[in-house]
Amino acid sequence: MTDTPRPARPAFLPGLELSRAFYAEAVRPLLDEAVPGLVHSAARLGTGSDVLGFDTERSADHDWGPRLQVFLRPQDVDAHGARLSAVLSERLPKTIRGYPTHFGATEEAHVRVMRMTDGPVQHRVDIVSPGDWLTGALGFDPREPIGLAEWLTTPAQRLAEVTGGAVFHDGLGELEPARAALAWYPEDVWRYLLACQWQRIAQEEAFVGRCGEVGDELGSAVVAARLVRDLMRLCLLMDRRYPPYGKWLGSAFARTAAAPRLTADLTAVLAAAEWQAREAHLCRAYETVARAHNALGLTAPLDPAVRPFHDRPFQVLDAGRFRAALADGIVDPAVRRLPATGGVEQFVDGTDALGSDDVRSALRVLFE
Repeated sequence: MTDTPRPARPAFLPGLELSRAFYAEAVRPLLDEAVPGLVHSAARLGTGSDVLGFDTERSADHDWGPRLQVFLRPQDVDAHGARLSAVLSERLPKTIRGYPTHFGATEEAHVRVMRMTDGPVQHRVDIVSPGDWLTGALGFDPREPIGLAEWLTTPAQRLAEVTGGAVFHDGLGELEPARAALAWYPEDVWRYLLACQWQRIAQEEAFVGRCGEVGDELGSAVVAARLVRDLMRLCLLMDRRYPPYGKWLGSAFARTAAAPRLTADLTAVLAAAEWQAREAHLCRAYETVARAHNALGLTAPLDPAVRPFHDRPFQVLDAGRFRAALADGIVDPAVRRLPATGGVEQFVDGTDALGSDDVRSALRVLFE
């Protein structure tokens, strides 16, 4: 068996549409033929820009293409999983909608790319039980009650990867309830995360001007960029959208309700060469987000106007007011007792740490 050169790529088709067609036209008929009456579910979940709906033609250069998970009961994975995978390898069509179904190896062991082949198809159909896949993706099984520690130590990116994508068939009746349980944070956890996000802004909003005042325009710009990112993440939380990791943060923010009113000012903050302009655009953004907060009705309306920072010549929102109002509305005693550090992505910024199951397991003791 050898990989052969890939033919001219067809017109781009979003990955979820491609995977849906792959399941309906190629995978499901082979499953039904190999094990008649086999109860299963099928979905495209997990890592990948296509799961979040951000894929483009560029995405096809690695780990993108006709992919999905086939979920079986644990006993059926043991009884049929290996044989079904072999059947798919031998009998899947070489292409679907013009895209290869075979994934060849690359110089990077963990990266695979679509290629034509004249032999068996090395497919990306994962055959697994729901419990094993969900626990592997999240570090816990959402079919069981989800604890406070699980909510607060699971990166929002992971939650987006399980609640995004698409379920093509749920014969087991387990995927959709699990995704519904993860659809959004419980009310008090949401309030807590919003409060902690406002706290992040409160801690640094005066520094844009203070750095600039001493001639540190670079430091002022760095602080301003951090505040822009915090405002973007805040808007996603306010819209009940799991904020994705850095590559897709701007793309996700663009889909929020506040983006049309904020994008120009946030862009101007990053482009400003002097701290006064930086602060002015940030202040307009603060007021826009403050009004959006009031529209949620989670607290009594708060004055959205900016104001001087004590007796210093810097303008701020005094974002701590929003943190305090949200915290006052938390009912759950366990959530009320938490420090104002927030969820894992609000106090851990390292990619390797956020991606480490061991680190997240260690952090769970903070919330138990």
